[in-house]
Amino acid sequence: MAARAAGGCVRVLITGASGQVGCALLGLAPPSATICAFSHAELDIGDADAVQHAVEQSRPSLIINAAAYTAVDMAESQPEQARAVNALGPRYLAQAAASLKCRLLHVSTDYVFDGTSTVPYAPEDATHPLSVYGQTKLQGEQYIFELLPVSAAVVRTAWVYAPQGKNFVLTMLRLMRERGAVRVVADQLGCPTAGHSVATVLWRLAELPQMHGVFHWTDAGIVSWYDFARAIAEEALELRLLREPPQVTPITTAEYPTAAPRPRLSALDSSATARQLGLEPAPWRSNLRTVIRNVADRERTPSA
Repeated sequence: MAARAAGGCVRVLITGASGQVGCALLGLAPPSATICAFSHAELDIGDADAVQHAVEQSRPSLIINAAAYTAVDMAESQPEQARAVNALGPRYLAQAAASLKCRLLHVSTDYVFDGTSTVPYAPEDATHPLSVYGQTKLQGEQYIFELLPVSAAVVRTAWVYAPQGKNFVLTMLRLMRERGAVRVVADQLGCPTAGHSVATVLWRLAELPQMHGVFHWTDAGIVSWYDFARAIAEEALELRLLREPPQVTPITTAEYPTAAPRPRLSALDSSATARQLGLEPAPWRSNLRTVIRNVADRERTPSA
């Protein structure tokens, strides 16, 4: 566990602290908070006893759960592992939060929807996950609200990426460098969202204890994976992360079969959240530029 006291009385326990959203949460933490941060290696939220012990030792007034099993395809063959982290983990955190009477903020996903809508999904829309990953994430939400009906908030987001971790942006950069060409699905649409964007909303919710329920948050704009890949290439070329333009070829979902079915449209409607929190989503392309610039800076700065 990493703990950082910051001169205030608000004590926050963060799970999944070494992940994409977790790292962003630590980087954007307000000075008024005392942070107790746990990576997956330090706290397996699928272990009920470990969760209870960590919460009792930390005694937070707020828990932010950024831990998740995110291997969407692998979850199809490892449903129990996915359920342990995505469903039971939030349940154990909610139980511990209820025992201490503290709030819980939880990160969920666009994959709780089936993608058959023709417009972005609002928080109140009916859910229908297609995959084990989506099913277990939805179960986690349900457990949370059963235990904490008015002291929990779930933030659903989509297509999250960051300068570190496993994500589409870093995968595309690696493949473009190694192969000079990528084939990318062009008939699945969504909202690319930077990890720091999600963290900003979570910290805003932390400031508003009266807020509870389901919130949707993504960066602004809807694109296909193919459009996203082309933008990654353009930004990487601009920052000289690529020596020459890669070939980016659009393909259909049928041409790229996966173990887990994907929603064709998983765009989320963030407008209600923006109004309630007084925030405006940044354009996805702007945040992509920021993240790729961060990747470039990391590569050019020698490790200490």
